[in-house]
Amino acid sequence: MASARALRRSIGRPRQAAGVDARELLLDAAIALFAESGVAGTTIAAIAARAGVTSAMVHYYFTNRDQLVDAVARERLLPTVNAVWAPVVETNDLVPMLRGLVQRIFEAAEANPWLPSLWLREIVSEGGQLRAPLLKNLRFEYVLHLNKTVTAAQRRGEIDPHIDPRLVFLSVLGNTLLPLAARPLWQQVPVLHSVTREDVTQHVEALLVSAFSRHRQRRNS
Repeated sequence: MASARALRRSIGRPRQAAGVDARELLLDAAIALFAESGVAGTTIAAIAARAGVTSAMVHYYFTNRDQLVDAVARERLLPTVNAVWAPVVETNDLVPMLRGLVQRIFEAAEANPWLPSLWLREIVSEGGQLRAPLLKNLRFEYVLHLNKTVTAAQRRGEIDPHIDPRLVFLSVLGNTLLPLAARPLWQQVPVLHSVTREDVTQHVEALLVSAFSRHRQRRNS
């Protein structure tokens, strides 16, 4: 009797592909397709096909589509965002903070090619289906620390008083993820054909860091 129950369980349980957790494969496939086609434009069948499994296996691990979307936000997108932002609290020096933040964003995009387009499609754009589950779990103390650091630097007269500390993180995101997401577009512009990812990284870092250090340099001269 016990062996019969064990046999039924083994039949009903999906088998892992080549020793890799099938659930992890499904999350990887889902986030890649969400970046390419959007959450609304991605079917369960497409996710299963990308992962090399059956649609039944998707339903085995995720009761419904909402559960899958929530898992993608919590287990793929959120850890990436936290890894980029968490080191911000390790310093109160604005310029190294910004330089490190920019570098980590570009490194994250290099390691996770889905990040820039997914950010625009499903977080920034109205109706993005990953926005709510991400914001629900996001730790905002990182952004608050950046805001406080900018405010303190302004009080010391080190940066332009017209800069709004509340908007600095938007400037960082807009100058990093947006150019990366638009890469297929600007690569079609003849004058930009030779621009590489390294060129963009260097340009954005210089642009942002200089914007927050120029006033301090003038003050100290």
